Amino acid sequence: MFDTMTMTKIVGGVCGTLLFFLFGAWAADAIYGLGEQPKAEERTFAYAIAVEGGEEVAAETAEAEPTYTEVAATADAAAGEKVFGKCKSCHSIEGKEMTGPHMNGVVGRARASIAGYTYSEAMASAQTPWTGDELYAFLKAPKEYVPGTKMGFAGIAAPQDRANLIAYLATTK
Repeated sequence: MFDTMTMTKIVGGVCGTLLFFLFGAWAADAIYGLGEQPKAEERTFAYAIAVEGGEEVAAETAEAEPTYTEVAATADAAAGEKVFGKCKSCHSIEGKEMTGPHMNGVVGRARASIAGYTYSEAMASAQTPWTGDELYAFLKAPKEYVPGTKMGFAGIAAPQDRANLIAYLATTK
């Protein structure tokens, strides 16, 4: 069935393929340095400082988010109306309930106070009114601020966008 020449070709092909991949891996390691990484204690001093400094800077940046009072001073209701576009699929400013309650007069309104809307237990148990500070914190990460809320929105990361949205919502009575 197989003669010696056919077997020689198959073995040569397999060996050639293995050599091709071996040289390919060697070339990639030489070009991109994907070989064994140095252990932490073997790293150069500059590399360790850069990593530690980078982590410290990241931690400071996370803590340095401005407060609502600081950002509200430059809030723009017109820009907030554009940000409200993210909310329109679930909320209305026309006084009608949708997936979520309407947002007319939400700034200063008591939580879970819209008659006829079924709030989550977590939202209904909160007693504080929706002040600018409360909305600012809630809009950043709703599920973290009120664990158990029905609101599926991930949040608005940009502080200025949140302040602009709150300024717009304050105009809807």
